[in-house]
Amino acid sequence: MFETILGNEKNKQILQKSIQNNTISHSYMFVGIQGIGKKIIAKEFAKNILCLNRNNNNDCTCKSCIEFETNNNPDFSIIGPDGNSIKIEQIRELQKKIQEKPIISNCKVYIIDDADMMTQEAQNCLLKTLEEPPEYATIILIGSNENLFLPTIKSRCMILHFEPISNENIKKYLQTELAISNIDDEMLDIFQGSIGKAIELKDKKEEYEKIIAFVENLDKKDIIDLYKLAEPIYKSKEEIFEILDYINILLLKKARQNYLYTDCIQIVEDTKKRLKQNGNYDMCIDNLVFNLKERM
Repeated sequence: MFETILGNEKNKQILQKSIQNNTISHSYMFVGIQGIGKKIIAKEFAKNILCLNRNNNNDCTCKSCIEFETNNNPDFSIIGPDGNSIKIEQIRELQKKIQEKPIISNCKVYIIDDADMMTQEAQNCLLKTLEEPPEYATIILIGSNENLFLPTIKSRCMILHFEPISNENIKKYLQTELAISNIDDEMLDIFQGSIGKAIELKDKKEEYEKIIAFVENLDKKDIIDLYKLAEPIYKSKEEIFEILDYINILLLKKARQNYLYTDCIQIVEDTKKRLKQNGNYDMCIDNLVFNLKERM
Protein backbone atom coordinates (compact mmCIF):
# COMPACT_ATOMS: atom_id res chain seq x y z
CA MET A 1 0.00 0.00 0.00
CA PHE A 2 2.87 2.38 0.80
CA GLU A 3 5.67 0.54 -1.00
CA THR A 4 6.95 3.53 -2.96
CA ILE A 5 6.93 5.97 -0.02
CA LEU A 6 10.12 6.41 1.99
CA GLY A 7 10.33 6.23 5.77
CA ASN A 8 7.89 6.17 8.69
CA GLU A 9 7.41 2.42 8.52
CA LYS A 10 5.67 2.24 11.92
CA ASN A 11 2.99 4.74 10.91
CA LYS A 12 2.47 3.02 7.58
CA GLN A 13 1.98 -0.31 9.35
CA ILE A 14 -0.55 1.23 11.76
CA LEU A 15 -2.58 2.65 8.89
CA GLN A 16 -2.36 -0.51 6.82
CA LYS A 17 -3.56 -2.66 9.73
CA SER A 18 -6.49 -0.31 10.32
CA ILE A 19 -7.57 -0.98 6.73
CA GLN A 20 -7.10 -4.73 7.05
CA ASN A 21 -8.92 -4.95 10.39
CA ASN A 22 -11.59 -2.39 9.52
CA THR A 23 -10.64 -0.27 12.54
CA ILE A 24 -10.34 3.06 10.74
CA SER A 25 -10.68 6.08 13.02
CA HIS A 26 -12.99 9.00 12.22
CA SER A 27 -10.19 11.52 12.78
CA TYR A 28 -6.40 11.49 12.45
CA MET A 29 -3.66 14.04 12.98
CA PHE A 30 -0.42 13.61 11.01
CA VAL A 31 2.31 15.74 12.61
CA GLY A 32 5.90 16.33 11.47
CA ILE A 33 8.19 18.72 9.62
CA GLN A 34 7.42 19.76 6.05
CA GLY A 35 8.44 17.45 3.23
CA ILE A 36 8.61 14.05 4.97
CA GLY A 37 5.67 12.44 3.20
CA LYS A 38 2.69 13.19 5.46
CA LYS A 39 0.44 14.33 2.62
CA ILE A 40 1.50 11.53 0.26
CA ILE A 41 0.77 8.92 2.93
CA ALA A 42 -2.53 10.62 3.80
CA LYS A 43 -3.64 10.48 0.16
CA GLU A 44 -2.63 6.84 -0.23
CA PHE A 45 -4.47 6.02 3.00
CA ALA A 46 -7.53 7.91 1.77
CA LYS A 47 -7.49 6.01 -1.52
CA ASN A 48 -7.51 2.70 0.31
CA ILE A 49 -10.27 3.77 2.69
CA LEU A 50 -12.43 4.64 -0.29
CA CYS A 51 -11.47 1.54 -2.31
CA LEU A 52 -14.47 -0.67 -3.00
CA ASN A 53 -12.31 -3.79 -2.66
CA ARG A 54 -10.11 -2.80 0.30
CA ASN A 55 -7.43 -5.16 -0.98
CA ASN A 56 -4.37 -2.92 -0.49
CA ASN A 57 -3.62 -3.37 -4.17
CA ASN A 58 -2.11 -0.38 -5.96
CA ASP A 59 -3.42 -1.77 -9.25
CA CYS A 60 -7.06 -1.86 -8.14
CA THR A 61 -9.43 -0.91 -10.94
CA CYS A 62 -12.59 -0.32 -8.94
CA LYS A 63 -14.54 2.81 -9.84
CA SER A 64 -13.46 4.59 -6.66
CA CYS A 65 -9.73 4.00 -7.28
CA ILE A 66 -9.97 5.00 -10.94
CA GLU A 67 -11.77 8.22 -10.04
CA PHE A 68 -9.28 8.88 -7.23
CA GLU A 69 -6.28 8.56 -9.54
CA THR A 70 -7.82 11.09 -11.94
CA ASN A 71 -8.71 13.51 -9.10
CA ASN A 72 -12.41 13.03 -9.80
CA ASN A 73 -13.57 11.04 -6.78
CA PRO A 74 -16.51 13.00 -5.31
CA ASP A 75 -16.06 11.29 -1.94
CA PHE A 76 -12.60 12.78 -1.42
CA SER A 77 -11.51 16.37 -0.86
CA ILE A 78 -8.41 18.29 0.25
CA ILE A 79 -8.73 21.64 2.02
CA GLY A 80 -5.78 24.02 2.34
CA PRO A 81 -5.09 27.56 3.50
CA ASP A 82 -6.93 30.44 1.87
CA GLY A 83 -4.16 33.01 1.99
CA ASN A 84 -2.37 32.84 5.34
CA SER A 85 -4.91 30.70 7.16
CA ILE A 86 -7.72 28.18 6.95
CA LYS A 87 -10.84 30.15 7.72
CA ILE A 88 -14.09 29.30 9.47
CA GLU A 89 -16.00 29.62 6.18
CA GLN A 90 -13.93 26.75 4.72
CA ILE A 91 -14.73 24.53 7.69
CA ARG A 92 -18.42 25.38 7.45
CA GLU A 93 -18.34 24.33 3.81
CA LEU A 94 -16.67 21.06 4.84
CA GLN A 95 -19.40 20.48 7.43
CA LYS A 96 -22.05 21.03 4.81
CA LYS A 97 -20.47 18.64 2.31
CA ILE A 98 -19.62 15.94 4.85
CA GLN A 99 -23.30 15.50 5.71
CA GLU A 100 -23.99 14.41 2.14
CA LYS A 101 -23.86 10.63 1.74
CA PRO A 102 -21.01 9.05 -0.29
CA ILE A 103 -21.61 8.77 -4.02
CA ILE A 104 -19.14 6.13 -5.25
CA SER A 105 -17.58 4.62 -2.16
CA ASN A 106 -19.05 3.56 1.15
CA CYS A 107 -17.03 6.30 2.87
CA LYS A 108 -15.90 9.90 2.55
CA VAL A 109 -12.43 11.24 3.35
CA TYR A 110 -11.42 14.85 3.94
CA ILE A 111 -7.79 15.94 4.26
CA ILE A 112 -7.09 19.32 5.85
CA ASP A 113 -3.57 20.19 4.72
CA ASP A 114 -1.54 22.67 6.81
CA ALA A 115 -4.29 22.24 9.37
CA ASP A 116 -2.16 24.00 11.99
CA MET A 117 -2.95 27.18 10.02
CA MET A 118 -6.62 27.00 10.97
CA THR A 119 -7.82 30.06 12.87
CA GLN A 120 -9.06 29.43 16.39
CA GLU A 121 -12.60 30.07 15.16
CA ALA A 122 -12.12 27.46 12.41
CA GLN A 123 -10.79 24.93 14.93
CA ASN A 124 -13.71 25.50 17.27
CA CYS A 125 -16.08 25.07 14.34
CA LEU A 126 -14.36 21.82 13.27
CA LEU A 127 -14.63 20.52 16.81
CA LYS A 128 -18.37 20.04 16.39
CA THR A 129 -17.79 17.65 13.50
CA LEU A 130 -15.01 15.78 15.30
CA GLU A 131 -17.30 15.26 18.28
CA GLU A 132 -20.11 13.75 16.22
CA PRO A 133 -18.73 12.70 12.81
CA PRO A 134 -20.93 10.89 10.30
CA GLU A 135 -20.28 7.16 10.56
CA TYR A 136 -18.98 7.04 6.98
CA ALA A 137 -16.52 9.97 7.30
CA THR A 138 -12.78 10.17 8.04
CA ILE A 139 -10.97 13.48 8.53
CA ILE A 140 -7.17 13.69 8.37
CA LEU A 141 -5.44 16.80 9.73
CA ILE A 142 -1.89 17.42 8.50
CA GLY A 143 0.36 19.88 10.30
CA SER A 144 3.93 20.76 11.21
CA ASN A 145 3.36 22.33 14.63
CA GLU A 146 1.28 20.27 17.03
CA ASN A 147 1.28 23.12 19.56
CA LEU A 148 -0.91 25.24 17.27
CA PHE A 149 -3.84 22.83 17.61
CA LEU A 150 -6.38 23.31 20.36
CA PRO A 151 -6.19 20.61 23.07
CA THR A 152 -9.83 19.76 22.38
CA ILE A 153 -8.97 19.09 18.72
CA LYS A 154 -6.01 16.88 19.60
CA SER A 155 -8.00 14.90 22.14
CA ARG A 156 -10.42 13.77 19.43
CA CYS A 157 -7.79 12.67 16.92
CA MET A 158 -5.53 9.68 16.60
CA ILE A 159 -2.16 11.44 16.50
CA LEU A 160 0.67 9.98 14.41
CA HIS A 161 4.08 11.64 14.72
CA PHE A 162 6.11 11.44 11.51
CA GLU A 163 9.89 11.21 11.73
CA PRO A 164 12.46 12.81 9.40
CA ILE A 165 13.79 10.56 6.63
CA SER A 166 17.31 9.24 7.27
CA ASN A 167 20.19 10.78 5.32
CA GLU A 168 20.98 7.33 3.97
CA ASN A 169 17.49 6.92 2.49
CA ILE A 170 17.49 10.44 1.08
CA LYS A 171 20.86 9.89 -0.56
CA LYS A 172 19.69 6.58 -2.04
CA TYR A 173 16.51 8.21 -3.37
CA LEU A 174 18.44 11.06 -5.01
CA GLN A 175 20.80 8.60 -6.67
CA THR A 176 18.22 6.08 -7.90
CA GLU A 177 15.25 8.31 -8.71
CA LEU A 178 16.82 11.63 -9.73
CA ALA A 179 20.27 10.48 -10.85
CA ILE A 180 21.93 12.96 -8.46
CA SER A 181 25.24 11.69 -7.07
CA ASN A 182 28.16 13.13 -5.12
CA ILE A 183 25.92 14.53 -2.37
CA ASP A 184 28.11 15.71 0.50
CA ASP A 185 27.15 15.22 4.15
CA GLU A 186 26.70 18.96 4.72
CA MET A 187 24.09 19.14 1.98
CA LEU A 188 22.26 16.13 3.43
CA ASP A 189 22.18 17.86 6.81
CA ILE A 190 20.47 20.93 5.38
CA PHE A 191 17.57 18.73 4.25
CA GLN A 192 16.86 17.93 7.94
CA GLY A 193 15.22 14.67 6.96
CA SER A 194 12.85 16.30 4.46
CA ILE A 195 12.57 14.38 1.20
CA GLY A 196 10.69 17.39 -0.19
CA LYS A 197 13.72 19.62 0.30
CA ALA A 198 15.96 16.94 -1.17
CA ILE A 199 13.86 16.71 -4.33
CA GLU A 200 14.24 20.47 -4.79
CA LEU A 201 18.00 19.90 -4.99
CA LYS A 202 17.59 18.86 -8.62
CA ASP A 203 17.12 22.52 -9.54
CA LYS A 204 19.38 24.00 -6.84
CA LYS A 205 22.55 21.91 -6.78
CA GLU A 206 24.50 24.54 -8.72
CA GLU A 207 23.26 27.22 -6.33
CA TYR A 208 24.45 25.28 -3.28
CA GLU A 209 27.82 24.62 -4.91
CA LYS A 210 28.26 28.39 -5.34
CA ILE A 211 27.52 28.89 -1.65
CA ILE A 212 30.20 26.34 -0.80
CA ALA A 213 32.62 28.38 -2.94
CA PHE A 214 31.61 31.54 -1.05
CA VAL A 215 32.38 29.99 2.35
CA GLU A 216 35.59 28.34 1.13
CA ASN A 217 36.92 31.72 -0.01
CA LEU A 218 36.12 33.81 3.08
CA ASP A 219 39.79 33.77 4.09
CA LYS A 220 41.17 33.87 0.54
CA LYS A 221 39.37 36.50 -1.54
CA ASP A 222 39.10 40.25 -1.02
CA ILE A 223 35.77 41.86 -0.13
CA ILE A 224 34.93 42.80 -3.74
CA ASP A 225 35.33 39.22 -4.93
CA LEU A 226 33.31 37.94 -1.95
CA TYR A 227 30.40 40.21 -2.85
CA LYS A 228 30.48 38.68 -6.33
CA LEU A 229 30.57 35.14 -4.90
CA ALA A 230 27.63 36.05 -2.65
CA GLU A 231 25.36 36.70 -5.64
CA PRO A 232 23.31 33.49 -5.03
CA ILE A 233 22.58 34.68 -1.49
CA TYR A 234 21.24 38.00 -2.74
CA LYS A 235 18.98 36.13 -5.18
CA SER A 236 17.62 33.69 -2.58
CA LYS A 237 15.23 35.93 -0.69
CA GLU A 238 12.41 33.36 -0.68
CA GLU A 239 14.60 30.68 0.87
CA ILE A 240 17.17 32.77 2.68
CA PHE A 241 16.82 31.02 6.04
CA GLU A 242 17.58 27.64 4.46
CA ILE A 243 20.61 29.19 2.75
CA LEU A 244 21.83 30.72 6.01
CA ASP A 245 21.35 27.40 7.81
CA TYR A 246 23.45 25.75 5.13
CA ILE A 247 26.18 28.38 5.49
CA ASN A 248 26.30 27.69 9.23
CA ILE A 249 26.60 23.95 8.65
CA LEU A 250 29.63 24.68 6.43
CA LEU A 251 31.06 27.12 8.98
CA LEU A 252 30.62 24.62 11.81
CA LYS A 253 32.69 22.10 9.91
CA LYS A 254 35.44 24.70 9.43
CA ALA A 255 35.25 25.81 13.07
CA ARG A 256 36.58 22.40 14.10
CA GLN A 257 39.92 23.39 12.52
CA ASN A 258 39.85 27.18 13.03
CA TYR A 259 38.10 28.87 15.98
CA LEU A 260 37.57 32.09 13.97
CA TYR A 261 34.72 30.41 12.12
CA THR A 262 32.85 30.06 15.41
CA ASP A 263 32.39 33.84 15.46
CA CYS A 264 31.21 33.67 11.86
CA ILE A 265 28.38 31.37 12.92
CA GLN A 266 27.14 34.06 15.30
CA ILE A 267 27.32 36.64 12.51
CA VAL A 268 24.99 34.46 10.44
CA GLU A 269 22.63 34.06 13.39
CA ASP A 270 22.57 37.84 13.87
CA THR A 271 21.68 38.23 10.19
CA LYS A 272 18.73 35.86 10.66
CA LYS A 273 17.46 37.98 13.54
CA ARG A 274 17.66 41.20 11.52
CA LEU A 275 15.83 39.59 8.60
CA LYS A 276 13.09 38.30 10.91
CA GLN A 277 12.72 41.86 12.18
CA ASN A 278 12.06 42.93 8.58
CA GLY A 279 15.42 44.58 8.07
CA ASN A 280 16.30 45.76 4.57
CA TYR A 281 17.19 42.56 2.72
CA ASP A 282 20.13 43.71 0.57
CA MET A 283 21.60 45.71 3.44
CA CYS A 284 21.41 42.66 5.72
CA ILE A 285 23.30 40.57 3.16
CA ASP A 286 25.80 43.40 2.59
CA ASN A 287 26.53 43.44 6.33
CA LEU A 288 26.72 39.66 6.45
CA VAL A 289 29.41 39.50 3.76
CA PHE A 290 31.33 42.46 5.19
CA ASN A 291 31.29 41.15 8.79
CA LEU A 292 32.28 37.64 7.75
CA LYS A 293 35.27 38.99 5.85
CA GLU A 294 36.21 41.32 8.72
CA ARG A 295 36.25 38.41 11.15
CA MET A 296 38.55 36.39 8.90
